[in-house]
Amino acid sequence: MESSISKGRHFYIIGLSYKKADAEIRGHFSLTEEAKTKLLEQAKYEGIDGVLATSTCNRTEVYGFAAHPFQLIKLLCEHTHGTVEEFEKVAYVYKNRQAISHMFRVGTGLDSQILGDFEIISQLRIAFAQSKKIGLSNAFTERLVNAVIQASKRIKNETEISSGATSVSFASVQYILKNVADISNKNILLFGTGKIGRNTCENLIKHTQNKHITLINRTKDKAEKIAGKFSLTVKDYADLQAEIRNTDVLIVATGAQNPTISKELLYCKKDLLILDLSIPKNVAEDVEELDNVRLVHLDHLSQITDGTLQRRKKFIPEAEAIIIEVEGEFNKWLETRKFAPTIKALKKKLRMMKDAELDFQRKKIADFNDEQAEIVSNRIIQKIMKHFANHLKEDSNTTDESLELIQKVFQLEEQVR
Repeated sequence: MESSISKGRHFYIIGLSYKKADAEIRGHFSLTEEAKTKLLEQAKYEGIDGVLATSTCNRTEVYGFAAHPFQLIKLLCEHTHGTVEEFEKVAYVYKNRQAISHMFRVGTGLDSQILGDFEIISQLRIAFAQSKKIGLSNAFTERLVNAVIQASKRIKNETEISSGATSVSFASVQYILKNVADISNKNILLFGTGKIGRNTCENLIKHTQNKHITLINRTKDKAEKIAGKFSLTVKDYADLQAEIRNTDVLIVATGAQNPTISKELLYCKKDLLILDLSIPKNVAEDVEELDNVRLVHLDHLSQITDGTLQRRKKFIPEAEAIIIEVEGEFNKWLETRKFAPTIKALKKKLRMMKDAELDFQRKKIADFNDEQAEIVSNRIIQKIMKHFANHLKEDSNTTDESLELIQKVFQLEEQVR
């Protein structure tokens, strides 16, 4: 379906992901919550319909109806630190059917850096809710997002593609276990208690039996909530430098726009492993200039493929079969929606022709049987309509030409605009 899904416009997805864009570039195009809202508000002001925006550590995407994809690229660049030139080098642009298919793959975890990661589906839900709140959603985006959610649920329930523990937080703990000797007796400092920080904390406790985990967060009460749950130590943000000096493993999950850990903060007399789980990078790269500091970023951790990921790959065909089914149902609905205005206008036209003809015959024929004439002519109209609808449903390759011909023959152009 290369025709526009919305009059004079096409449905586009523009974005970039871990496949082509490194962590630094992804950081340039990372959208904060505030930036997302401003982007949506600008889209509304510019009359760009159905816009959604998602931004995770692995990808940033903008969806919407536009005459040209540059309208969406411009929106993204204006609300992030990225430039059009940077975007063009690493980006992808999908249109209409391709865009729909891409959204299904992304939303079901098949396109995730860690296969079967369902984190993105909650992002899509939130993105749609934000779009709806601002008044940008339409019947198409609502139906599409719901179809992707349905496919995601079915894949989660009917296949084992998300079985086994694997996520960035799990991968970071696996890395620590493999690379740090005697981990249960080492000092671990977790800086930042967002979602990744919380999950990492949980995995650390589960897999390391370590009793020396300290939490620091800019807002102390958030750290205290998590610490209370696991009986951990919480220190003030002001103590960060002193705590780093005592630690063996520093996990940074601050999610800030600029680095929160710099070379100046570190004064290390012993080996220090730093894991940066943030996008954009929250640890300045020059820390590696220090002799006993080793820095590992999220991108490296995401490549850690254990047996779990290999096993998940076996379930890709099952997941794809579910996507084909749900996406097929969505496309059928889309086709029906596309020709519905023409069918409605044709029915109206045939009824007008019928009414005019019955009026004419009523005057000419004595004892004209109105009731019988209505029944017969309505049945004929119904049969004609059924033939047209079946043709349009079954022959989707020529739908546009067929619609054009019907509109021309019955002079319906004005009525379906």
